[in-house]
Amino acid sequence: MKLILSLLLLTNLAFAAETPAKKAEAPAKKAPAKKVYPQNPPKTVADFKYGPFERNVLDFWQAKSDKPTPLLFYIHGGGWMGGDKAGIAVEPFLKEGISVVSINYRYISQAQDVVPPVKAPLHDAALALQTVRSKAAEWNIDKTRIGASGGSAGACSSLWLAFHPDMADPKSSDPIARESTRLWTAAVNGPQTTLDPKQMREWTPNSKYGGHAFLKKEDYPNFDAFIAAREKILPWIAEYSPYALVSSDDPPVYCSFGAPPAIGQEQKDPTHTANFGVKLQEHCKANGVACELFYPGVTDVKAKSTTEYLIAKLKE
Repeated sequence: MKLILSLLLLTNLAFAAETPAKKAEAPAKKAPAKKVYPQNPPKTVADFKYGPFERNVLDFWQAKSDKPTPLLFYIHGGGWMGGDKAGIAVEPFLKEGISVVSINYRYISQAQDVVPPVKAPLHDAALALQTVRSKAAEWNIDKTRIGASGGSAGACSSLWLAFHPDMADPKSSDPIARESTRLWTAAVNGPQTTLDPKQMREWTPNSKYGGHAFLKKEDYPNFDAFIAAREKILPWIAEYSPYALVSSDDPPVYCSFGAPPAIGQEQKDPTHTANFGVKLQEHCKANGVACELFYPGVTDVKAKSTTEYLIAKLKE
């Protein structure tokens, strides 16, 4: 009996000694960091449906005013592959008498049957804008003074709206389709101002973003494949690249970046480089369109942020 008890004790001790080592070999996985969104006041209208798809919803905050208010139209970033309308801080605008709309839209992954895929988020944004305009009387909005904003892909979408010819269909039986898609202004953070891979590589040699806008995942293993497909997709680039759409009747825009430009040099963040801003500003100037550019160290710009610019421009 004593021998059996001794053997059991030794077995338990060996198991206890072994267990921590096994745990050390396979540490518990950390839960992904939870996205923290700004704390905003209650929405005037939440999750308003503007289209037939699940993500065709928007939130609206109404600024207090006896007369129709200007409007910030916010499009979230995330590469057209993620993100949410909760990412906007609305109080700076509401305090200035500017109402706010923030939209969700279809991700590219949800629109693989759409050709090209980027058409889905961009046309969703246009439809949301038309829908908001159709609610102008009810929501006390000045439909002429609407400024778009967003970061990264949301910034690209905002510039696309700013430069695209009006998509209103005045002959449509649908009153929403008759509304304009033109903007008063756009002020954006870290935009991709072109979706042309040739321009991207010329401006920033280590460019790596954008092919997913036009190509299915299996056709886009790397940026070289995007370059190789360029000739085939030139008509889409002409329709969906903001740079390609600039014309003399476009509204003033403002682009903000987190680091100075260096045209023709590799960048730490090629997807959000100020090289995009420099080249867009040159192109806008050549076409008579006002384009302000901000980045650390710049001296010839009045507004130091998109918020500052939008408040001034929407209230001027």
